[in-house]
Amino acid sequence: MTRLHLHLVSDSTGETLEAIAKAGLAQFEDVEPIKHFWPMVRTEGHLNRVMEEIGQRPGVVLYTLVNAGVRARLEFCCRAMGLPAVSALDPVIEGFSKVLGREATQKVGRQHTMDAAYFARVDAIHFTIAHDDGQGADEWEEADIVIAGVSRSSKTPTSIYLANRGYKVANIPLVPESPPPPILFELKRPLVVGLTTSPDRLIAIRRNRLLTLGTLPETDYVDPDVVAKETAFARRIFADNDWPVIDVTRRSIEEAAAAIINLHQKRAEEGATAA
Repeated sequence: MTRLHLHLVSDSTGETLEAIAKAGLAQFEDVEPIKHFWPMVRTEGHLNRVMEEIGQRPGVVLYTLVNAGVRARLEFCCRAMGLPAVSALDPVIEGFSKVLGREATQKVGRQHTMDAAYFARVDAIHFTIAHDDGQGADEWEEADIVIAGVSRSSKTPTSIYLANRGYKVANIPLVPESPPPPILFELKRPLVVGLTTSPDRLIAIRRNRLLTLGTLPETDYVDPDVVAKETAFARRIFADNDWPVIDVTRRSIEEAAAAIINLHQKRAEEGATAA
């Protein structure tokens, strides 16, 4: 296992850097990154203090700095220390600049501006939390997306991920002993999507959940026959209502959410064409 000190130096929150670093490191096996976060670095004085800390734990420096003076200072210090310094956004910004025929604005943290889209995203998160696990049925029509599935089929984490992308989401558990309210089958505005997974994976997830809660796992909740009937019940509902279905057996939350977003966008495009 290779240990790598990774210094993320940003003049904003550093979220972009962290995402880029995570994506890049995913391409390398047997690497243990030790991440050091240096956010809100906007002056040379602040940078000098950061560089002293970096010098004590040398490694790769990944940065996003808009201020030319601060950036030049970081690059100079890294050269003097013999450390690789990588500007994460330069290729992206240069590509956009060429296509658009204009220079970038050089404004710090502009992606975090509290504009209308920001407040819409906050509103989506509030809505999604309030409509988790079948709550607020009388407001499901206001959702952008409604997710249905059996217990532990990743409905809640997928909903929260989508909410962070600005979608209002409600999710509903499908339980044979307690069928969902009729309003679920009458929705017009939201895209209704079914999540399904293999019974074996579902049992494993549920068993781990019960163990985490300190509960003996030998219950109907993880009984193979009961779980098989439960997943079959959900699939019948999906088929009877002609809802799109996403199998999350081998999908991450991000992959499932991306598939749902594609379905939502396609539906919106079809609606626009029909209009």
